[in-house]
Amino acid sequence: MSKDAQLTLAMPGRLVQVAGMNRAQADPVPQLAAAGAGAPQALELRHLRYFVALADAGNFTRAAEKIFIAQPTLSQQVRRLEEIVGTPLLQRRREGLRLTPAGRVLLDGSRTVLALVDQEVSRTRQAAGLGRPWLRVAMPPGLPESLAVPATAGLQGAAAAAAVDLAWQETALDAEFSLISTRRADAGLGWLTTGPETVPAALEVMTVGEFEPEVWIPSTHTAVRRGTISLEELAGLQVIHGPRRAQPGTYDAWLTAIQAVDPRFEFTDPPFRHSLAMTLALAAAGDRPAAVLTGPAIAANGQAWPIRRSRPAGTYGMVRVSLQHHPLTASAALVWSGDLPRPLQQMLFDTADSLTEPAHPQPADLVS
Repeated sequence: MSKDAQLTLAMPGRLVQVAGMNRAQADPVPQLAAAGAGAPQALELRHLRYFVALADAGNFTRAAEKIFIAQPTLSQQVRRLEEIVGTPLLQRRREGLRLTPAGRVLLDGSRTVLALVDQEVSRTRQAAGLGRPWLRVAMPPGLPESLAVPATAGLQGAAAAAAVDLAWQETALDAEFSLISTRRADAGLGWLTTGPETVPAALEVMTVGEFEPEVWIPSTHTAVRRGTISLEELAGLQVIHGPRRAQPGTYDAWLTAIQAVDPRFEFTDPPFRHSLAMTLALAAAGDRPAAVLTGPAIAANGQAWPIRRSRPAGTYGMVRVSLQHHPLTASAALVWSGDLPRPLQQMLFDTADSLTEPAHPQPADLVS
């Protein structure tokens, strides 16, 4: 690459060149050279892609296989990136790689930059008539099937009719839907624990139903006879729920609600996140009374669905009850970026509008 094809950027203590700009464009950028600084080096998108792949994979071997390059080449390019930014990005330990504070900052920025570049390249190709529009949709794991199935089927059908390609991302969404606001996804189906007005203004929101968790308690608990349990009674038990990283929004909101009753209350992470049966078995076999709280799973629309008693072999002496007064709820919402092309936004709006609250509860995962 010639020097005329590079842009010089000022960074703390050094100069960095980025491919894609000529010298005339680069001249107005302030040149802040530090004493002893070496020759400027070129920061390229491939450095960021390699770094993100390495952070996701956790070690050089898996990352190199994922992006189809030799491991020595990956190591060399990551060292080059560290030289460019002027600080270590990774701590190489016996148990694996760990990002430094600077590495965490660069990882977040790299994801945003790469997502934006990919999106704009796609839009450019579409404008030139070279490709179909595409939409990246985030779907958190653990969504109730009564919500996830019609949502995905509706989006897939609408996309096929509109000649739009969908790219599904199975990943957690935080309460701010930052994955979408930072352009790493275009839309997502997630949970609101407060009103839609708390979502960043750049995002569009449509709620599609309110849900609450399933609550399982020991068959010997006094609440079993009446079929409901109060929040105060629940706070007196060890409650298995989470982990937080799976759905931080509902986890934090529900923890706050229970801590209003008992400030010392904390959730216990489930040992088997995707197996309700195994978690029920461990809760029943514990040395202290324990409850199991799933993520949002059943419609909280005020209709009392009958709870069928399962055979003891299937629930290990645990019984499902309802929470009095519905204190733990979350609204399912389809959220998308407000700067998407209007046809894509209309497709998302129509899909959200077609979704209704489920008629029957489905077995839930444990994630919040």
